[in-house]
Amino acid sequence: MVERANRPSALASTPGLGKQPQVSFSDDNSRVSAELPTGETLEILLYGATVISWKDASGNEKLWLSDATKLDGSKAVRGGIPVVFPVFGTAPDHAQASKLPQHGFARTSRWEFLGKSTSESAPGPPAAADLSVKLDFGLSSANLDTKTKSLWPFAFGLIYSVTLNRESLTTSLVVTNDDDKPFDFQVLLHTYLRVKDIAAVSIKGLEGASYIDKVDNASTKTQASTVTIAGETDRVYTPTTPTSEPVSVVEAGKTTFSIVRDSLGNVVVWNPWTDKAAGLADFAPKDGFKNMVCVEPGAVSGFQTLEPGDAFEGAQTITISPR
Repeated sequence: MVERANRPSALASTPGLGKQPQVSFSDDNSRVSAELPTGETLEILLYGATVISWKDASGNEKLWLSDATKLDGSKAVRGGIPVVFPVFGTAPDHAQASKLPQHGFARTSRWEFLGKSTSESAPGPPAAADLSVKLDFGLSSANLDTKTKSLWPFAFGLIYSVTLNRESLTTSLVVTNDDDKPFDFQVLLHTYLRVKDIAAVSIKGLEGASYIDKVDNASTKTQASTVTIAGETDRVYTPTTPTSEPVSVVEAGKTTFSIVRDSLGNVVVWNPWTDKAAGLADFAPKDGFKNMVCVEPGAVSGFQTLEPGDAFEGAQTITISPR
């Protein structure tokens, strides 16, 4: 994949069609933005292909982003939707992943923007149309620096697609093994959802699921009822329901987010609470844990093995409800 230094500042709509989604680049080519004719917006940092903003038509932000996070490519982004690959956390006992940094290198690599595709606007006003825009990003072993290649010396390709609809956001990742030997990997979509008050939040759809409680010595437990957050929470769930059945974030009795997974068998639920947030230099404001919860689809309970020439695809679709 080749970096293009001189990208157009905006990608115009096709003549002859109705009002179309607009895609534009920041002046320094570090970000890609999209806007639907109905007002929904999306912003993605090429560093990590990290979604850093998703707003509804009224301008309400749906993702939580730390006020102290770096957006200059010097450090992984705290907030939004970072892409975790090829390891979740660290894996000192895994031969292939033992040398990799926390959460791997996808979230700290510069991705290439591959292009956009849009749905055609139906006749009539934009509010009645089925509008969407899909942005594609790529990362391969050829893009990695020498140090990262030495830590994980496999030929691979990643295609990350982010699709903005009027009431939903879909993020999907395709992993291909371009090597002549198999490799193991984990993947996670580290989604920080914005809420008004974590004390009023519950998470449905994980009832009966076993989970690893990383705050309690990685002990294995079973979720008896809906999930509520009242302290530091770091859990890896394996839901018993099909991935097509939603995991829902409910606030003050109203569903605000519904997450449907595709080929991602785990859901991580994370909130740092008071003490953990205080110890994270890039977490701000320090009481920001009251306004966020991470609900993160992934394949992280073990490692996936990908044979030469094979591909893996996993995705999430987050649907919002009006507040």
